[in-house]
Amino acid sequence: MMKLYGAPPTRVLRVIWLLNELGLEYDMLPVDLLSGEQMNPEFLALNPAAKVPVLVDGGVVMTESAAIQLYLAEKHPQAGFIPETVEERGQMYRWIFFLVTEIEQPLWRIGRHTLLYPEDRRLPQDIALARQECLDMVAVLEKHMEGREFLVGDRLSVADFNAAYTLDWANEEEMLGDTPGLREYLTRMYARPTAPPTIAESFAAMET
Repeated sequence: MMKLYGAPPTRVLRVIWLLNELGLEYDMLPVDLLSGEQMNPEFLALNPAAKVPVLVDGGVVMTESAAIQLYLAEKHPQAGFIPETVEERGQMYRWIFFLVTEIEQPLWRIGRHTLLYPEDRRLPQDIALARQECLDMVAVLEKHMEGREFLVGDRLSVADFNAAYTLDWANEEEMLGDTPGLREYLTRMYARPTAPPTIAESFAAMET
């Protein structure tokens, strides 16, 4: 059985969503990032970058949440989450890379400079810069989604499951106020019966 290392509300939620959609069984192995479990030698042997999620599938070790999503979808093509044509696959890759580099990265910068870095390393000015960069790129995605139900073509792809988590993160940072299309898209995606908990729900569960 596959093993998935990580814990919500991290990007492990992206992988959980694909596993749910594909109906796959797996063992969830929590990694307590706050206590530094990711620095244990056993975990570093799986991912020297000391980050979650990590998927172990037999002899295959996968890191990077978007790569794990693509791996699972490629391994189970019957679900149809990888477009059939090279043109649509190219568009899927385009938007996954856009989400990871143009929206997720400024969100990470905000998180680092508000919570993760020691106070003497936090740069308030970078928070403002990252926020504006994220808002600009969210606006690009809002424009792309006009008249669309899915990011690519006329059916779900890995890009949609990646986008839903990324936009949920942006929503938690109050970045979607001027994007009614993305807010509706996000609501629709999380209405799927296989959707994992939202980031807010995951944080709430940690507090109980």
